[in-house]
Amino acid sequence: MKVKVTRNFQVTIPSEIREKLGIKEGDYVEVTLDESNGAIIIKPYKRKWTTIRLNKKVGQEDIDKAVEEALNDSS
Repeated sequence: MKVKVTRNFQVTIPSEIREKLGIKEGDYVEVTLDESNGAIIIKPYKRKWTTIRLNKKVGQEDIDKAVEEALNDSS
């Protein structure tokens, strides 16, 4: 399928492809370049959101540590 690049360098993913991949408004996609054949690859990116309730003030070091632990738990 051909799509047009807008002046803001945006493209529309055709509805047939969005439906097959389950991509909805507000979702994230991962964009990579396959340099061997000059292809742009767009894949759905399903992020799992985690919410934590903190009962204290935290600093950047605490946040970085929590993020690192969360990433290690998901691996």
